Amino acid sequence: MSGGVRKRVCASLNVSMGMCLPCLSGAGDDVVVTPDPETRRRQLAEAAEKRQKETTYRGIKNPEALERKKKKQEETEKQAMNSVPSGGGGLKWQVG
Repeated sequence: MSGGVRKRVCASLNVSMGMCLPCLSGAGDDVVVTPDPETRRRQLAEAAEKRQKETTYRGIKNPEALERKKKKQEETEKQAMNSVPSGGGGLKWQVG
């Protein structure tokens, strides 16, 4: 659109030239629709979980292997706690 035509369109709309340009260039397509509050909350929660996971595993090449190792270690500790008989395997007091 040439400058003269733009001036006439803007003059007929009774707006300044700078104000008229966005409406003629299809700026209505650039409008961002805000999601409803529930969707927004869900998106924010997912983003927070992602950030937390990223900071937790920063510097670790294989986070899945680390999780498996932790679970295996916890299971081993549980088995060790369960295998010790209660009251029977500790120190004995001798009186006499």
